[in-house]
Amino acid sequence: MSGHSKWANIKHKKEKMDAQKGKIFTKLTKDIIMAAKEGGDPETNSKLRDAIEKAKANNLPNDNIQRAIKKGTGELSGGNLEEVIYEGYGPAGSAIIVEALTDNKNRTAGDVRHIFDRSGGSLGSSGCVAWMFDKKGLITIEKNENIDEDELAMLVIDAGADDFSSDGDEYEILTAPSNFQAVKDAIKSAGYEISSAEITMIPQNTVKLSDSDYEKFEKFIEKLEENDDVQEIYHNVDVPDEDEKE
Repeated sequence: MSGHSKWANIKHKKEKMDAQKGKIFTKLTKDIIMAAKEGGDPETNSKLRDAIEKAKANNLPNDNIQRAIKKGTGELSGGNLEEVIYEGYGPAGSAIIVEALTDNKNRTAGDVRHIFDRSGGSLGSSGCVAWMFDKKGLITIEKNENIDEDELAMLVIDAGADDFSSDGDEYEILTAPSNFQAVKDAIKSAGYEISSAEITMIPQNTVKLSDSDYEKFEKFIEKLEENDDVQEIYHNVDVPDEDEKE
C-alpha cells in the first residue's frame, strides 16, 4: 500500500488546480451523468449518491446536478458518454493510468496519445501497468481535537476497512471496493465528517524521480489535466512534500 498518502497529496493538488481553471464542474457533471445511467434515484444508487455529494461539496449548482441526472437517465439529450481507460508510461518510465469520459473515443485517444508522445512517454496496451496498482476505497478524515484516534481506528476496522493510518493533518482509511460503502456509512453514522471518499488506484510501490525528471512529470500531468475528457489520473511517482522541493 506504499504511496497512497503521496498519491492523495497530488490528488488534492489536482482538484485545486481544476477548480482554479473552472474545469471541475465539467468533470463533476460527467461523473453524475455516468452514475445516473445505473438509475436516477440516489437512495438506491450509491454511485450517484457519492457523485452528488462530491458535486455539492464543490458547489455545483443544484440545477446543474438535476440536468446531469436527467442526461444520464435519458430524459435529456447529451448523456452519450463512454468510459475509456488508457495505460502507458510517462517521463522516466513512470506508470500512468488515465480514466476519461468522452462522446468521441477517437478524438480523446488522439489527444491523450499526443500528450504522452510530446512528454517523452508512450501509450501501452491494456494491462501494461494496471498490475502495478490495487483498486481500493480511500476515505480521508481531517484531524481535530475531538477525534479519538484509537476509537476511530477500531470503528473502521470493525466495519471492514483494510488499513487505517495517520498522515499529516488527516486520517486515511483504505478499503476493498466491496466494503467501501459499508465503511463510509459506519463513519457517517458515528458522526465523523468525511473530507473525501472515492474508489481509486493505489500504486503497490512508488518510484522517486530526479528533480529534472519530476519537473517533466509535473508538466505532463498538467497537460493531461487540461483535457476536458480526462477524469482521473493514477501514477506511481513518489510526490515530494512542499518542503522537500524547496
